Amino acid sequence: MNNRVLIISACQEDVTVLKHALGKAEDDAFIFKCVGSLSQAVSDIQSHGVDAILVDMHLPDSDGIETFDKLFELAPQTPIIVLCASDDEALAAEAVQHGAQSYLAKGFFGNYFVPQLLRNIIQRKAVEEAAFFEKARAEITLNSISDAVIGTDMAGNVDYLNIAAERLTGWPRTDAQGHAITEIMQLVDGATRHEKPNPVIHVLKFDTPTILTPGTILIQRDGGEVEIEDSAAPIHDSKGKIKGAVIVFHDTTAEHLIAKKMEHLAQHDFLTNLPNRLLLNDRISQAIAYVKRHRKHLGVLFLDLDNFKHINDSLGHEAGDQLLKSIAHSLCSCVRNSDTVSRQGGDEFVILVMYDNHASDLALTSDKILQAISAPHIVAKQQLYVTTSIGISVYPEDGIDADSLIRNADTAMYHAKEKGRNNYQFFKNEMNVRAVERQVINASLRQALELEEFLVHYQPKVNLKNGKITGSEALIRWMHPERGLLMPDRFINIAEDSGLIVPIGRWILHEACRQLKKWQAADLHPGSVAVNISAVEFRHRDFVESVRNILAETGLDPKCLQLEITETVLMRDAAASNDILKVIKDMGVQLAVDDFGTGYSSLSYLTQFPIDVLKIDQSFVKEIKDHEHEGIIVSAVIAMGNSLKLKVIAEGIEEEEQLAFLRNKNCEEGQGYIFSRPVCAEQFASLLASDTHDSLISNAPVC
Repeated sequence: MNNRVLIISACQEDVTVLKHALGKAEDDAFIFKCVGSLSQAVSDIQSHGVDAILVDMHLPDSDGIETFDKLFELAPQTPIIVLCASDDEALAAEAVQHGAQSYLAKGFFGNYFVPQLLRNIIQRKAVEEAAFFEKARAEITLNSISDAVIGTDMAGNVDYLNIAAERLTGWPRTDAQGHAITEIMQLVDGATRHEKPNPVIHVLKFDTPTILTPGTILIQRDGGEVEIEDSAAPIHDSKGKIKGAVIVFHDTTAEHLIAKKMEHLAQHDFLTNLPNRLLLNDRISQAIAYVKRHRKHLGVLFLDLDNFKHINDSLGHEAGDQLLKSIAHSLCSCVRNSDTVSRQGGDEFVILVMYDNHASDLALTSDKILQAISAPHIVAKQQLYVTTSIGISVYPEDGIDADSLIRNADTAMYHAKEKGRNNYQFFKNEMNVRAVERQVINASLRQALELEEFLVHYQPKVNLKNGKITGSEALIRWMHPERGLLMPDRFINIAEDSGLIVPIGRWILHEACRQLKKWQAADLHPGSVAVNISAVEFRHRDFVESVRNILAETGLDPKCLQLEITETVLMRDAAASNDILKVIKDMGVQLAVDDFGTGYSSLSYLTQFPIDVLKIDQSFVKEIKDHEHEGIIVSAVIAMGNSLKLKVIAEGIEEEEQLAFLRNKNCEEGQGYIFSRPVCAEQFASLLASDTHDSLISNAPVC
C-alpha cells in the first residue's frame, strides 16, 4: 500500500529535491502532496489524513518550534520529520524533544537513503501503534472481565491488579504493588479456618499451573470474607524462562447467588415476577394430585387483554410494561394465596384456582377479575383503561393434565373475544371446532391477500327525504376457494390479531377509491365512499401517509372519501387521535364516527375532534320498534348532531316504521336492507344508473 506523505515547505527548491528523492522509491511507495503554509497543511490533514509529514519550521504563517507544536497537536500519532538547514539543527533537536521522529538536514534531501528512512519511520510508528493497541486492548480486556487477576514477579511480589482484583481484595493497585502476594491474598480453609498456602508460591517454585481447592476463603483488606475459586499459572519470556506468575479468581458466593437467580428466572416472568409457563405447569400437576386426594376442584382461567397492542403502539413499550405490572398486581388481589397467577408472555395471563364446591365459584372470581382489570390503571401519571377476555376450563371435565387444561381455556378465551370481549366463557367441546377453523383461516389470510381473493361490496347510503343515493360504504368479502363467500365476522378479528388487518385495510381503501374514480369516469355520480378503519390501522405509524399515497395513486378527490372510525378507538388516546384526525381533515377527507352511542358518547370529544358525520349504531335503530323506549337514544343523537352541524346517518334500517321515525326526526341519511343489501360493484353501478333510487328494493341480490 502506498504511503501518503505531506511535504510542508515554502522553498520550492527543497520541495523539488524531496519529490525527486521520494520518486525514486521502489514500487511507487509514496504518494506525496506539497503545501507552502501551515494553514494549508492543517486543512489537508483534517480533510484527508497522512502517513508522514516532512515540515520546514520556517513558514510564511508560522515560524520556529511553534510550527511543530501546532502540527503535533493536530496529528500526534503521525510521524513528523523536521527539515532544517545545517545551522538550524538546534531547533530541529528541540523539535525531536517535543515529539518529532527525526530531522533531515538540507544537504541530505536528495540522498538515496531518504526514502528508506521515511519508510522505516512509518513502519516503526505502525509497530509502536500496534504494540500500544495490543497493550491497551489487554488492559481494557482485563479490566472488563468479572474475574480478578493478580500478577507477581519471581519474588512473589504483586506487580499488577485488574479492577476486579482491586474490588475483591480491597487493595488498590497503587497500594498493593510491591507487597507480597500472601499479604494481598490471605487465604484460609472455610471449614478448618486454618491458613492455606497461596498457589502463586507453588507456581513460582515448581513452574507448573495449579488450582485452589473448593471452600477457600479470601480475607479482604477490611476483614470481610468471600469464598473464591482460582487457578494460577507461570508467565514465561520469549526464551521460555519463568518471569513471574498470574492468579485468576472469582467470588463463588456471587456465582451461587446468580445460580439461584437463574433458577428463579427460569420459573418466573422477568417483568411481573409471576410464575411462568414452566412453573405453572408444575403447580397444575401438583394441584391435580392434591384434588384427587382431598376431593377438591380446580379451574384454569386464561386471560388475554383486549386491544393491549394499541396501547403499546400509541404510548410505547415502557408504558405497556408498566400497565402489565399494574394488571399483575390487580390479578393477585383477586385470588387467594393458594391460587397461582402466572404470565404466559405478552399480554396473556393464566390463573390456577382451587375451589370447594361448584364451578360457579370460578364465575364469581372471573367477575371480580373483569371488574378489577377494567378499573383505571395509573401509568406515567395518566389513567389507562383496558379490559380482558377470559376462558375457563375445569378439571377433569375439560382436561386431565396441565397442557389440555390450558389449551382448552385458551380456546374458550377466543370464544369470549368473539362474544364482544370483556367477558368470560366456559370451555365447551364444540369450541374446538371453531378453534381449528380459526387456525385454518389465520393460515389462509396472507395467501388470500396475495392471490386477490378479497372482494369489496358496496351498500348504498340514501337521503331519507328524497331516496336518492348519496354515497356508499365499502365492505370487504372473502371469496374463499373452498368455503365460498365469507363475511367479515368470520375473519376480520383474526386479521386484527395477526396484524394482517393493516395490508388488508390498505387494499380495501385502495380498491374503494379506485372503484369510485371509475364510477365518476362513467358519469354515474356515486357521491362519496366510506371505508371502515380498524384500531390497528389507525394507530399504525404510517397510516396518514398511506391514505395520502392511495389518494395520489388513484387520483380520487379527497372530499369523496369518508373514513369511519369508532369512538372507542378515538378515545383510547384522545390527544393522539386528534392529531391524526386533523392531518387527515387537512387533506380534505371526511371523517365519520362509526357505531356512535356504543362507547364514550362524550359531547366534549365531538366538539374537540374535526368530525363531519355521526353514524347511529344499528342496535339503537332496532329499538325504534320497542314502544317502551321509542327511539329515545336515536332522537337524542339526531338532535345532538343537528345542533353541532354534523351529518347524521342511521345504520341498519330494515322496517318502514324505523324509516318513518327517522324521517320525522330529520335524520339526514340512512342505510340498511330496506334500501339494499351490500352489492358488488357492477350491481351498485346499476343502482346509480337507475332513475328510481327512492324506491330501492330490499334484499338486492349479491354477486
